[in-house]
Amino acid sequence: MGCSKNLVDSEVLIRQLEVNGFLVQHEGEDGEFDYVMVNTCGFIGDAKEESIETILSLAADKEEGYIGSIVVFGCLSERYKEELQQEIPEVDAWFGKFELEELLRYVGCNPMPVLMPQRKITTPKHYAFLKISEGCDRACSFCAIPGITGKHTSKPMEDIVKEAEALVAEGVKEVILIAQELSYYGIDIYKQRMLAPLMEKLANINGLKWLRIHYTYPAAFPLEVLDVMAQYQNICSYMDIALQHISNNMLQLMKRNTNKEQTYELMKQCREKVPGIALRTTLLVGHPGETQADFEELKQFVRDIKFDRLGVFPYSHEENTFAFDNYDDNIPQEVKDERVAEIMEIQEQISLELNEAKVGQTMEVLIDRIEGEYFIARSQFDSPEVDNEILIKHTDKIQIGDIIYVCITKAEVHDLYANIIE
Repeated sequence: MGCSKNLVDSEVLIRQLEVNGFLVQHEGEDGEFDYVMVNTCGFIGDAKEESIETILSLAADKEEGYIGSIVVFGCLSERYKEELQQEIPEVDAWFGKFELEELLRYVGCNPMPVLMPQRKITTPKHYAFLKISEGCDRACSFCAIPGITGKHTSKPMEDIVKEAEALVAEGVKEVILIAQELSYYGIDIYKQRMLAPLMEKLANINGLKWLRIHYTYPAAFPLEVLDVMAQYQNICSYMDIALQHISNNMLQLMKRNTNKEQTYELMKQCREKVPGIALRTTLLVGHPGETQADFEELKQFVRDIKFDRLGVFPYSHEENTFAFDNYDDNIPQEVKDERVAEIMEIQEQISLELNEAKVGQTMEVLIDRIEGEYFIARSQFDSPEVDNEILIKHTDKIQIGDIIYVCITKAEVHDLYANIIE
């Protein structure tokens, strides 16, 4: 459940289980299983609800005799283990996010720390996520993650490079760097932000076609990252940066350590230093104290910047956060939902206009999968599962994992259609 960081943790677990002799299905559905393991998300209300519904569904399967034992781990059980043990007794064992070795011993495995960096890749074999740090030192008012994952801990650069080299050797063409706060990388072990030097080392790996970065943070953003991005052809011109809001009132209430003027300037720097860059962001509406004027300011910001990709979420009042302890959740849910819908309506029009401008352009794309009569592809401006896709009529001339050139023929709000350039 949850984010790509959880996926990486699950891939490490699968590898450990397999070397201990288990046969493992990732997201297996039909059949009978000795164990079903659920890696949970505990970030916001909807994610928690989805995790719990999945566990309860599995409990029904266990009662029917399809499952021997249910094992739950990850962020939700890290956060609420004691309460959940009381409320869902059908689960046989609960483990926190960092109790992988304990989980393995529970199912009779011998943990092998020497193999811990190794993973069983569950994404299509041509792309993989690479987690470069764990935890977060930020204290954003609304966010429970630092309380779940602990302080920011960077992985040594040489270990990351080795892991990326191993992925490329296995046929991975696109490596996607992830962390809770990517742009903070290196502060703890190198005493300075080291994302740019890391990107440079990775870009020089022979055979790596695309390098993509996810989950950066605007405060004190290391601008040298943009210089490196512009320098290397195999670093995607793509920036995922969680801005959350633009109103100075809200940025202060959210404890974001930045302001409106700095945010506009950072967006300007991104587009000046990396012409054609695709900007992705996430916004949060309905946070305690958000006035209609704050919201109108946010809408204007969306219109001004014209983000290539944008997600927006309603505020969730989460225990063990600054906002929960200090603010009243004073905006009705229907107002939050209306604000989400208003932002997305603006963004859909922007997305359509930006896509229509691509008709007639030639693009390099990576083929992800087949759906019906179409190959589904992405350009360097799109990340898997969250961004736009490019649909190409099925043909025997290409296959999944190919990188090819296409001409864009048609645009919709979230999708483009294209023909192969012979």
